Amino acid sequence: MRFHQMLDAGFETEARALFDRGDLHTDMPAIRCVGYRQMWSYLSGEIDYDEMVYRGICATRQLAKRQMTWLRGWGSVQWLDSDKPGEALDSVIQVVSA
Repeated sequence: MRFHQMLDAGFETEARALFDRGDLHTDMPAIRCVGYRQMWSYLSGEIDYDEMVYRGICATRQLAKRQMTWLRGWGSVQWLDSDKPGEALDSVIQVVSA
């Protein structure tokens, strides 16, 4: 879903403008990040659009899993449920007021 949102927001146009400059390459950290790596492969003709989307979704999911693992290691994290904004706001107010 996140990768589809990026595409809907114009990610391909943004990446294509960078790709067309011709001075960026896959050895650069910014181009190796999630999303750009997959889009670069598509723009260079290595993979088709559907494969780019599939790989982008997989890479995004893997990144989210690594981030959650990393965050679980923080004992002081205050988790908020974005599906319950009222409760999340109450939790934020409690933490800030403490």
